[in-house]
Amino acid sequence: MDTFILASLLLAGIYIIRSRQQRQRMALLGAHLQKYHIEKLMERLHLGYMEALGEADPARREQRWQALSATEATLSEQFNRFATEFAKVEEAQALASKLPLALPFAEKLFPSATFDMRKLLAVHARSISQTAQNSANLNLKRKAFTMSAELFLMQHSCHWFCKSKTTASARMMARNQTSHAQLLASVSPGTRDAYCQLMVD
Repeated sequence: MDTFILASLLLAGIYIIRSRQQRQRMALLGAHLQKYHIEKLMERLHLGYMEALGEADPARREQRWQALSATEATLSEQFNRFATEFAKVEEAQALASKLPLALPFAEKLFPSATFDMRKLLAVHARSISQTAQNSANLNLKRKAFTMSAELFLMQHSCHWFCKSKTTASARMMARNQTSHAQLLASVSPGTRDAYCQLMVD
């Protein structure tokens, strides 16, 4: 019984500390995001892409794509500002664990298995900007597909930073029926290479 009580207390302590650290990360990210409309712009793009792809009239479809290009540019500009601002965060606050599950003080216990959210956001900012500018000269349908993947991967990174890789992947699968591996396969080669350099051991 004593062993059971000690184990229960230990697990409770781990849960409390882990939850506190996760709340701190969510508060940090939220404090920097609150002045922007990134999530609303993402939703507008997602709905806009579906409407444009389903539009039968060529003239109206072209109008929708033009409007979406403006939204992409606005989103890219706001995300660049957000990433630039977050880059000023102290390193200790920006580090998070690469381990599948969230463990208290994992960044200190396993320093080699960490990633720097400042650098990861810079990768996403560059990728979103390049896709918005259509640097790869993709057709509109492919551009929309790539931009969606870039944004979903960025969202996955934010959830990973706040919670854990496992939680981020579960949320992505539940909300978008898309796995982490599928996201990596769908983003641009430049994004994939830069992302893997930071996130894959």
